[in-house]
Amino acid sequence: MCLRTIFTAMLFFFCLTCHADEPLYKVAEGYKVDSETLKGFKTWRAAACDRCHGANQQGLVGPSLIERLKILTKEEFVKTVTDGRLEKGMPSFKTSNTVMSNIDHLYAYLKGRSDGAITRSKVEEIK
Repeated sequence: MCLRTIFTAMLFFFCLTCHADEPLYKVAEGYKVDSETLKGFKTWRAAACDRCHGANQQGLVGPSLIERLKILTKEEFVKTVTDGRLEKGMPSFKTSNTVMSNIDHLYAYLKGRSDGAITRSKVEEIK
């Protein structure tokens, strides 16, 4: 194995461990969030996810995202949003630039709701 490969692997591992310590979202008073998480909320609204999952993510024809994000990994979430679950009525969002460019932010917002850290579905930016 050449030194370049070893260095690249070490750099990749270092990057993974650096991001692992960062919080997924920041929230204050239950509804004030960091700017990145706010992008997730705006993506939620822009994609009209509430039509199936409810305005409070409680579930309607689609499942409750409050409950689903307690068990879905981030990778499973991204795959579901990207590919959809057509047999269950979930469309694919892979052609939505808004959703795909903000999928990490969308996950952070929904995970914050599922964790109970974000107590209101409508959020605003921490000042």
